[in-house]
Amino acid sequence: MDRRSFLRTSALGGTAAAATSLAAPALSAGKEKLTLVTSWGRGLAGVFDAAQFYADAVNGMSDGTLEIEIKAAGELVGALEVFDAVSSGQADIYHSADYYFVGQHPAFAFFTGVPFGMNATEHNNWYYHGGGKERHNELGEIFNLKPFLAGNTGTQAGGWFRKEINGPEDFNGLKFRMPGLGGKALGYLGASVQNIPGSEVYQALSSGAIDGTEWIGPWADEKAGFQEITKFYYTAGFHEPSAGLSSSVNLERFNSLSGTHQKILEIAAGATNIWSMSQFLNNNGAALTRLAAGGVKILEFPDAVWDAFGSASEKVYAEFAGDDMFDTILGEYRTSMRDSSGWLTNSTDAYRRQRDRVLG
Repeated sequence: MDRRSFLRTSALGGTAAAATSLAAPALSAGKEKLTLVTSWGRGLAGVFDAAQFYADAVNGMSDGTLEIEIKAAGELVGALEVFDAVSSGQADIYHSADYYFVGQHPAFAFFTGVPFGMNATEHNNWYYHGGGKERHNELGEIFNLKPFLAGNTGTQAGGWFRKEINGPEDFNGLKFRMPGLGGKALGYLGASVQNIPGSEVYQALSSGAIDGTEWIGPWADEKAGFQEITKFYYTAGFHEPSAGLSSSVNLERFNSLSGTHQKILEIAAGATNIWSMSQFLNNNGAALTRLAAGGVKILEFPDAVWDAFGSASEKVYAEFAGDDMFDTILGEYRTSMRDSSGWLTNSTDAYRRQRDRVLG
């Protein structure tokens, strides 16, 4: 049995009964209603905003004929249970970060962010024009999902620590919150890595359950209040140079919709992707200035730490070598990244250096 057949059998076998017994599409006075579950608590800056923007866009474009009802983390299912809820048909759509679900398949990480991977511009290029969307659909189909990119936080910060990081050895024994393949890489450096939902991170850091955390970036991190606990903040991280968010629809439910409603879900996701990325970029600069003014020490990891991140990340990629889906996506992803980076380095990056030099 090949990998895809195995995954299809194991992932859907347990949910087949639930899927075949799904209720007919919810109709109320000519309207269809979809329940969207999120990994975000209400009020989580940026990420819950993206879910809300997506729902509002669908509701508005459909002129009220397709309604999305949002359930925040914990209101219907837990933050990290949304994948299973939608795959099985318990809910219709999830809004989350797909790297939370690398336990289902490690290739889901590529649709959020991977160590030493693409920035947001490169990620969108790969997704919309380099085959990424098609691979997302192929992977989602195994789990009875129709996925779309629906948000991006941009480059994420390296995180908050109780003390400065002077060398790779400082990660040994460190209790640190980091999901996805980046978290696996820190594990190779000896860290005790935990995947904690966003709404629970502040309490974990405050109580000492973890020694440090990454979350998103200056604006969302400031809103979360991490500066109240520690003042050591690393603004560049290796783990998520881009962090895509996904809206994934139960595939059977998606196929039950009209072509018009299907297209509305797709276009709303694309609009959310751009709007979300801009929201984070618009707010991060001012937030970083406020954090620094409030006594937060803005830091960069030493080169030796970056080198260790690189070595550990390659061990993670090697860990999944041999999985056909993972190998295929990794190869296509890196080809697209190399091609787009070559142009960006000689255009955007060169211009930005000269702009900053000229304008001071």
